[in-house]
Amino acid sequence: MKYFKHILATTIIVTSLFSCGNDNGKANGYGNFEATEITISAENNGKLMQFNLEEGDVLKENQFIGYIDTIPLSLKREQLEVTKAVIGSKSKGVLSQISVLNSRLKTANTNKSRVENLIKDNAGTQKQLDDVSGEIDVIRNQIRSVEIQNAPVVNELKSIDVQLKQIDDQIEKSKIINPSNGTVLTKYAEPNEITAFGKPLYKIADLHTMQLRVYISETQLATIKIGQEVTVKIDNVDAMKSYKGKVSWISSEAEFTPKIIQTKDERVALVYAVKINVSNDGSLKIGMPAELWLNHSEVNN
Repeated sequence: MKYFKHILATTIIVTSLFSCGNDNGKANGYGNFEATEITISAENNGKLMQFNLEEGDVLKENQFIGYIDTIPLSLKREQLEVTKAVIGSKSKGVLSQISVLNSRLKTANTNKSRVENLIKDNAGTQKQLDDVSGEIDVIRNQIRSVEIQNAPVVNELKSIDVQLKQIDDQIEKSKIINPSNGTVLTKYAEPNEITAFGKPLYKIADLHTMQLRVYISETQLATIKIGQEVTVKIDNVDAMKSYKGKVSWISSEAEFTPKIIQTKDERVALVYAVKINVSNDGSLKIGMPAELWLNHSEVNN
């Protein structure tokens, strides 16, 4: 009787252990962790005067990292300022001429009004009015002539202003500002190196939340949806380590099983890619393999 009870108890324990797993005791999907990697490149040419970061550093958004030599740009800016001052002095002379002519034009218009009033009172002559009108036409032609002569000077000043803005933009882009929170994955340059526009400086990725990309079959699509909570497992020393995850993306089109799947039957199968967001406690790394379990509440953690 005791032996029968012992056998019955053992059977119950084994049955309960298997019932905690998936229907077939296997994961619903397999994949690898990935993160959105951003390569930060130089936006200017020159020598890296300061570049303060190392691989593994955790950087904040808008953090100052270093700068590229701006002395050549500063000298060019000073040269443009001098040129602008010289051209501006010429323009001032022209503008003073226009100011004098406008004063003469104002006086001539006043005289014209007086002559017109005298004519109304039969105290003036038509010749006086014609003389004043002729003088006004001459002054207006002189103003137009001076303005035409001054146009190239004004355009040249505008061109210099545009060049100054371009240099200010280049000086600003000589600062290396980190664009987003993340961890430095790779460092491509060192201080005092000569860099160029578009040359990579470092690669960064936000590792606080990792994405597990797995592939599921068409028959599994009905059991998974965006926003669904799932269990993600990775290899650990003694047993599998579990994490809570949330489905963030499901591919709308099927594709052939990736080449990393070695089984011949699986290589020709059509699957759907799924991304799962998992909060990283520091153990998850890019490229690390993991398993997807859809019913995490029924899985033995």
